[in-house]
Amino acid sequence: MADGSTPPSVTAADEIAAARVWEKVRSRVTPMEWRGHAPLVARINQLKREKNAVVLAHNYMTAEVFHGVGDFVGDSLGLAREAARSDARIIVQAGVHFMAETSKVLCPEKTVLIPDQRAGCSLAASITAADVRLIRERHPGVPVVTYVNTTAAVKAETDICCTSANAVQVVEAIAAEFGVDRVILLPDEFLARNVARQTAIRILAWQGRCEVHERFTAQDIGEIREAWPDAEILVHPECPTEVVEAADFAGSTAAMSDYVLRRKPRQVVLITECSMADNLACDAPRTQFVRPCNLCPHMQRITLANIHDALLHERFEVTVDAAIAARARRSVQRMIDLPPPLVPARYDLARARHHVDVELL
Repeated sequence: MADGSTPPSVTAADEIAAARVWEKVRSRVTPMEWRGHAPLVARINQLKREKNAVVLAHNYMTAEVFHGVGDFVGDSLGLAREAARSDARIIVQAGVHFMAETSKVLCPEKTVLIPDQRAGCSLAASITAADVRLIRERHPGVPVVTYVNTTAAVKAETDICCTSANAVQVVEAIAAEFGVDRVILLPDEFLARNVARQTAIRILAWQGRCEVHERFTAQDIGEIREAWPDAEILVHPECPTEVVEAADFAGSTAAMSDYVLRRKPRQVVLITECSMADNLACDAPRTQFVRPCNLCPHMQRITLANIHDALLHERFEVTVDAAIAARARRSVQRMIDLPPPLVPARYDLARARHHVDVELL
């Protein structure tokens, strides 16, 4: 290996499994790339059995990670639920740091590893626990909903967490529980604006933004429609409201996946992180994926090589202060305990095109 260690033994079954992965990803990974990936896929899967480990792979992982070593794959909400259910000794988070913290919060007795400690998130970096405490002081009695794209310390200061898949449901549930008509939704400004158009609850919003989704514009959508008039355009609700207004569908990564796999469109555009299209294309070979996307520099830090090394040496363990974890766990568990929808929630585009003001904090 690159670090000079002796690779674990690889069984014939591991090699066969790696060959099956190649058949799935070959439309998105070149043969030259796969020659380097295949041994790592086999070695990682061997290590997982030896160490009783699982890899939780987010939808934004590259295809060789997502399809090659991910035991559980999906969006932030799905991975949080799998972390809570897992009986593995080790969880390797193939995602960013806040996701690993969420896994540790839900599974304090497990070892949670992040393959690259630099895998951060612009949204998580946009707000601190001190910010939330100050917001609470200024808006007493108003419930605080925090997007999962935040640190454990921020989650510990809030009433309940949400993801883009259940943000509307969470906002309405917590407002009903508190008996109020206003909710604070942190930290993503665009998610808050898009949620505000889906509910009668008034939203108070922070000004955090995802560095991937904030770069998309309505002009981008117009140019896509001109170049590919038959393509169906699916957008993530972390995008600006004018982008959502111009789309054919808006929803979380899980909702976008569900849309493509159920409807099987001939041609589709995913307005989100690039790797999402690659991963979905492997499962929807009859759909053509047009690729005007943006890469997340943080997600791209996670590779087969550093997943292997993290698991081999059990390094880059994620820890959370016990008192903070206990309080954050309540917020996350409160979200998980809400009844899941029968199908991933979508954003109503008729409502999305109706302007609603939010109060910026």
